[in-house]
Amino acid sequence: MERIRIQKHSIETLYYSISLILERASYYGLRLLIIIYMTGEVLKMNSTEALSIYGLFTGSLMLSKIIGAILGDLVIGNKKALFIGGMIQAIGAFCLCIPSTLGLYLGLFLIVIGNGFYTSNIISNFGKSYLNNKKQLDSGFSIFYLATNLGAFLGTLLIGLIGEKYGYNYAFIIGGLLMLSSLIPILRTKEKVVEKEFKHDLTIKKRIINISIVLMVVGLFWAIYEISYYRIIDLQVQFRDVITIEMFKNDWHSINSLLILPIGIIAIIGWTYFYTSQFFKLILGFIFGAISLIVLMSIPDVFTEKHMILYLLSILFMGISEIHIAPILYSTLTKYSNPKYLAILISLAFIPTSMLIFSTGFFNDRFYDNPIFGLKLGVTIMIIVAIGLFGYIAWNKKTAKTLS
Repeated sequence: MERIRIQKHSIETLYYSISLILERASYYGLRLLIIIYMTGEVLKMNSTEALSIYGLFTGSLMLSKIIGAILGDLVIGNKKALFIGGMIQAIGAFCLCIPSTLGLYLGLFLIVIGNGFYTSNIISNFGKSYLNNKKQLDSGFSIFYLATNLGAFLGTLLIGLIGEKYGYNYAFIIGGLLMLSSLIPILRTKEKVVEKEFKHDLTIKKRIINISIVLMVVGLFWAIYEISYYRIIDLQVQFRDVITIEMFKNDWHSINSLLILPIGIIAIIGWTYFYTSQFFKLILGFIFGAISLIVLMSIPDVFTEKHMILYLLSILFMGISEIHIAPILYSTLTKYSNPKYLAILISLAFIPTSMLIFSTGFFNDRFYDNPIFGLKLGVTIMIIVAIGLFGYIAWNKKTAKTLS
């Protein structure tokens, strides 16, 4: 562990974080209402049609992010691209107020395009602001990740409540206004322009290996998370019948969003002052992830309210795991890539995770019928990954000594 010399973040970190909180609140709040709106009294779609449209909506985001990243990196600049994306996404939210399928399709199309322009480019510009202080990258992206979770939590709470009490149109208008508000802090930031090839200490081969390893293990983490959710859903259904405390009847994501805040704050403070390698953080993340799944396995099929402590412990350990893994993806890409093409690389980083999660779908029936098997598989993979990462760190140290 090494003490970091420059122990503070720039004011732009605050601007980017505020923007992301507002944008995520808009996006996740609107996404929460879409299916309910489609199957409601206005459009009266059946659930099959609504789910099909929703799947197309979420599935199109990956392609949109790639297009927005290419234009941001190679044509118009990251700041201009994310600003245009925010405007388009806000217009899309307002279009949802049109009570027809035309308004729905137009609104969703614009939200997809706008989100694609905004997401990859704000991550890229944020990462570039740390190029002269790379040891703060992990801490910086932890702030960014915390802003994402906070925005998603507040958005689903606020827009969901408005939609329920005052109607969908008011909720869509609030979503659009939140999106427009997210652009105000961006006006105070600077475009991060890389005039020449950024110098790296490592060879391009070594950097490609590091990026590839991180992309794969982060994808594995989210795939395991997806597998474990079969057991989580099973427990949630049973807990609602025996738990008397209302707040504990919320789903896993709601409780996780609350716990991730103090965990993230502790990580941000620690990583602001002390530096450890990104691969070591990943090892810790997979160790805590394995512990979380082991705790889940220890909860019996027949249980009482006293087992809630085990459920909460599992969420706590998974939150610690998540904060050691999710932000590291973007900090690694920023650290080892050519910053001129950072947004493009960030947009492509979603592909390995999506492919691994998609591949788990072929075994849905097996995991559904035997969720404990999924947990055992997840624990095994996490332990293997942690050991493999430890071996990679040891090999790097041995190689460095040999060369010196």
